Amino acid sequence: MTTITLLTTINAPIERCFDLSWSIDLHLSSTVHTSEKAIAGKTSGLINKGETVTWEAIHFGIKQQLTSIITEMIPPLFFSDKMVKGAFKSMYHEHHFEYTEGATLMKDIFTYDTPLGLMGKLFDLLVLERYMRQLLLTRNAFIKKIAEGHTTDV
Repeated sequence: MTTITLLTTINAPIERCFDLSWSIDLHLSSTVHTSEKAIAGKTSGLINKGETVTWEAIHFGIKQQLTSIITEMIPPLFFSDKMVKGAFKSMYHEHHFEYTEGATLMKDIFTYDTPLGLMGKLFDLLVLERYMRQLLLTRNAFIKKIAEGHTTDV
């Protein structure tokens, strides 16, 4: 099992950061490089607890689908999602928000397990963890840019 923890400081109100983080439209805008689409379940707007979304994207040259469900939500402090179907053996993502000293601290805890036993673990070690970290960093930078008002492209 692999866990990636990221901290992002955003100079914007906690409510704005929270809403941007659970926006399907923002997620799609932040992942144009993977040709990501929301193809089933909730496909636009803000996703709520108990709702699912199925994403389709191209990763490593392969079109893949991943369905996740919002498992917990405590606006504007926390929400989590987990994979119910997809390429991972398991995947769970916690999104924490804390407002302090005029900024929002956004904390991601992304945990996943790869299939295929030793081959999956080797792929994770050599490629996947770095790829997933960069995907999350890119998404967080996009959220920060929008939240701080540097662009309105959502």
